[in-house]
Amino acid sequence: VQLQASGGGLVLPGGSLRLSCVFSDNTLRDYAMGWFRQAPGQDREVVSAISYTGGTTYYADSVKGRFTISRDNAKNTVYLQMNGLRPEDTAVYYCAADRWLTEDDKIMPEPGYWGQGTLVTVSS
Repeated sequence: VQLQASGGGLVLPGGSLRLSCVFSDNTLRDYAMGWFRQAPGQDREVVSAISYTGGTTYYADSVKGRFTISRDNAKNTVYLQMNGLRPEDTAVYYCAADRWLTEDDKIMPEPGYWGQGTLVTVSS
């Protein structure tokens, strides 16, 4: 199973980027998918997650109203549309998959599969 993240880059504050994560195995169509990020010197945090049907989504408070997660299972792809980007959004972003969206009231606490990271830099 492979997850391939892409779409990162350098963007001005207030700008937009769309991250994509393509997964190699159709089995992951039945998995919850999530986007995590890790800034230098900080712990990795969950940014957003989506159930396997796409019917349930989660957003960290810091990105609510600015980021939108979606998935297209026909294309084995999960997206993260990021608008209104801020310097504090600068981080390496990772996509991940797990059988369950929540576990013990936590959002994807230990995903079973991870993609490589894609760097997002928000700077003027």
